[in-house]
Formats: sequence, C-alpha cells, structure tokens
Amino acid sequence: MTGTLQEKLQDKIEAGRFVLTAEVTPPVSADRGELLAKAAPLAGLADAVNVTDGAGARPHLGAVTAAAMLVEAGIEPILQLTCRDRNRIALQSDLLSAAAAGVRNLLMLRGDDPSVGDQPDAKPVFDLDARQLLETARRLRDAGELPTGRKISGSAPFFLGAADNPIDPPPGWEPKALAAKVEAGAQFVQTQFCMDAGVARRYLARLAEYGLTGKLRFLIGVAPLRSAKSARWMKERLYGTVIPDALIERMERASDPADEGRRICVETIAALTGIPGVAGVHIMAPNNDAAVAGVIRAARASIARLAAG
Repeated sequence: MTGTLQEKLQDKIEAGRFVLTAEVTPPVSADRGELLAKAAPLAGLADAVNVTDGAGARPHLGAVTAAAMLVEAGIEPILQLTCRDRNRIALQSDLLSAAAAGVRNLLMLRGDDPSVGDQPDAKPVFDLDARQLLETARRLRDAGELPTGRKISGSAPFFLGAADNPIDPPPGWEPKALAAKVEAGAQFVQTQFCMDAGVARRYLARLAEYGLTGKLRFLIGVAPLRSAKSARWMKERLYGTVIPDALIERMERASDPADEGRRICVETIAALTGIPGVAGVHIMAPNNDAAVAGVIRAARASIARLAAG
C-alpha cells in the first residue's frame, strides 16, 4: 500500500495510478495473530489486500472479521463475499458489518461449489447471484436502504467489484455478463489469471467497443508461477486461466523455475501497464505467498523505469 490508509484504493485508481493488489486466505485459526502475520509482508507494498471468503469451499477465519482486522492494522482490504454459504438476510447483515468496520472495497463472487471442498455434503445456498449481491450493496450505499425499502443508519460508501475471465474474444463475442454487472453497480473488476498481455489487450479492446472500459477499472490477475508443473495444472484445472505454452516451456528450461516464475510475473505486469483500460494487476500466488512481496517490489521498480523512459 503506497501512501496512507486515508488514500483509498478507489482514489488511486481514479487518479490514474497503476495499482497492485494481492490477497491472503484467512487461516483455519481462531488466532488473529496468524492472519496478521500472513498480511504483514504486504503492508506498505500492496495498494489493497483481498481477503478470500471460504476459498476452495473450505472453512477459514470469517472474511468480514478478517477484513476488519486488516483495517485495524492499517492495511486496506478488499472483502470478497460469496453467494455460496449465506442467504440474502445474512449477506445484508455482512454488508452492514463491513461498512461499520470501515471496509470499503467489496468483490462479489458466486463462490466455489461445496462439492469441490473438504465437506462435499454441505448444502449450497446461492440465494443470490453475484449480480444481485452487487445490486444489494449499491442500494445500501446509494439509497441507504435494504432491498425491502427499510432505511439503515450510518453510511456504506462501498467501492464495488466484480470478477471476470479474460478471453481472446472470437468474432461476434459480446460481454453480456459483464455489462449486466455494470448495470448492477460494479465499478472495478479483478480477473482470473491472464499471463498473456496479448490476450489482455484484445480482451480490453473488445470491451472498449462496448463502452465498458469507460465504466469499469480492470485489474488483471497474474501469478508468480512456482514450476512448470503447477503452471500446467493451473492452465488445465482453473477455469478461465490463461497461461501460454511458451511460458510453461520457459519454466521447464529454467535452472530455478520459481525464480523464473517471479521474473515472468514482473515482465507480464510491465507489459500490462501499456494496455489501455488496464488500471492495475491483482497478484495471486496459490501456495506461494512468500513470493508476492518481492514481486511487488520488483514490479514497482520496473514500472518506475518505464515511466522514466
């Protein structure tokens, strides 16, 4: 996080600064110190830190509580809220709780199905979808009321986010789902992994044709890949992930694949800075959290060199 906590993520994005966000998965722990230890390396580096919500359909320290703890620690969070586990009543309560805790950035997600988690017999809720949850949060913010029309006290100045999967758009493809999220209130987007700047450029160009780049701020998902094996697994198993075969082959040839993966990530970030419509990147590092702080430092240095000409 550059600047101060008072300089919000939304302010930085709207000022045209290229932002770098990261994320933490809350621990399976009732010890607040464990969460803060995971987030501490990102303090003063990441512009904001996502707090995942039951990632992988597995229980963790609650996302709203974890996000509130980051606010207390001076780290600006992006609270992920999934529709999987709670009905609309519980989700509305969580929105009020987030606002009361000073959490401003929200990323609305459907959530992984329980069948992929460690308790596959758990019953999914999905009372709302991500678009409806965006609409609910926008109504809380703009009208100061619940969907029932009941007025709330206080304010909920949310910066509302949605997710999307970058694609190399085929002829005739229209971003209908993303346009619906804009209509529901989305202001920024964090995407699935896209380690191909060419795909990102063509994806953003198509969105620009539909006027979406003027309405949304896009943070492209990137990763410091650990190995060719993990990169291939991500490409084949994580829906929407874009990793060119050439990058996987490059890691196979590397004497230190993890170091090469960090270098590729920094290079990708530098390439993304030149694409119209890209407001920043979102760095995700499954099982490789220790690499993120170094990637952010190196990326900021690379961006500074590019800006200096």
